[in-house]
Amino acid sequence: MSGRLITVEGLDGAGKTTLVKGLASALRERGQPVEILREPGGVVLAERLRTIVKDPDLFVDARAEALLYAAARAQLVAERVRPALANGSWLLLDRFVDSSLAYQGSGRGLGLEEVRAINDFATGGLKPDRTLLLRIDPATRKQRLTERDEAPDRIEAAGHAFFDAIAQAYDTLAAAEPERFYVIDAAQERSRVLTAALEGLQGLSDPAASAD
Repeated sequence: MSGRLITVEGLDGAGKTTLVKGLASALRERGQPVEILREPGGVVLAERLRTIVKDPDLFVDARAEALLYAAARAQLVAERVRPALANGSWLLLDRFVDSSLAYQGSGRGLGLEEVRAINDFATGGLKPDRTLLLRIDPATRKQRLTERDEAPDRIEAAGHAFFDAIAQAYDTLAAAEPERFYVIDAAQERSRVLTAALEGLQGLSDPAASAD
């Protein structure tokens, strides 16, 4: 039986990691085999690339940044994602291609279709069965990151215009594929966000619901 690829997207600070953990617990309680992965990362090569693209002391050209993310994604898909799906697991992935479309395609100004092309090559055209988009305004995002009391990485340190463009790009992507995206208000209490996310996964147990 084929598994399901569920991706969680949104601005940094939207609560993606918290939601992924909550979803995994809820799905496992229902007897669903679940695996959790993050991007960039999840395998040795991708984790090493993660340290490069997030290093605040490095200058990384926008095109190089997009290619590094695509390379990390290619390795993750080959090494972990496709095998997990083939084994029937529900895979919860913290970020996927939509992140690159929003961050590099729009935020860095490289163009959605240009970034989509290199990621189609990297993933072999793999698409999520469902994408949960945590919508949060940039001001709330900034406040949450400040409350973490952690030094921002190279991406998080970008300016307001960068994140405004990303937020708008996510809305555009969601509007273009309403059958795949499920948009959630990330400003709600965590319990409400989790409830909404579970509602957004309804129908995925039916093999015909697979988008891949």
